[in-house]
Amino acid sequence: MLHVLIADSGSTKTDWALGAQRFHTQGISPVHLSDGQIVGILREELLPQLRVDIGEIRFYGSGIRPEQEQRMTALLSSVFPSAGRITAKSDMLGAAIALCHHDEGQPCILGTGANSCLYDGSKILMNTPPLGYILGDEGSGAVLGREFLNALYKGRLYDGAREEFEQHFDTSLPDVISRVYRQPLANRWLASLSPFVHDHLAEPTVQGIVVDNFRRFIQRNILPYRRPDLPLSAVGSIAYYYQEQLREAASREGYAVGRILRSPIDGLVEVE
Repeated sequence: MLHVLIADSGSTKTDWALGAQRFHTQGISPVHLSDGQIVGILREELLPQLRVDIGEIRFYGSGIRPEQEQRMTALLSSVFPSAGRITAKSDMLGAAIALCHHDEGQPCILGTGANSCLYDGSKILMNTPPLGYILGDEGSGAVLGREFLNALYKGRLYDGAREEFEQHFDTSLPDVISRVYRQPLANRWLASLSPFVHDHLAEPTVQGIVVDNFRRFIQRNILPYRRPDLPLSAVGSIAYYYQEQLREAASREGYAVGRILRSPIDGLVEVE
């Protein structure tokens, strides 16, 4: 019997589903990895976890732009020669399918980064470019961390906030500047501040930073689709842990919120 293998891949981690079973490997991004590296991950990390023959693979991942689809399909085929059908599509399409299935909607990714689209139930009709955490990525964990630090060091938070933060992370302003401007993966570090932010949601100023981050996301990314009649749905850790604030922001902007998932993989398994 041949089985269907489904993947949702980010730059750091890939979630794999085989029916009710779940597996994990490091992230597979064709933008950052060579053919040999991708095949190595599949052979060394994934294959030892599988005990069945694979007949179909549905791979959704970051960096899977149209020009990368054929390359990724060929690499998967070289590792899984028994698979008669292999598709490789973007993580945005994967999120849309997981959240909306075959219905139209406005699915969003709200994690370390942010993305969104207008989806007709089978394909992406429009996509506002997220532009990354320096030029855009409103609603993301990276921008949430950036805005929190801005408020913290410009004295806009509650009394004692800076001392509490620096003691918690054993850091200082020069360390923060170095971490953001002189070290790699600043976006991930900024997003890693989210648990601290979440722990302080009872503070009105912190609550406001979170809600405003989501409102800017809606204003700059969702509004251009001109479909306030369609609900927003979202996948990702920021959407999942800040559901209340996301719903408040959406309500203020005149939108309803539909489904929210921490990870797309379960939603992808539901779709036939």
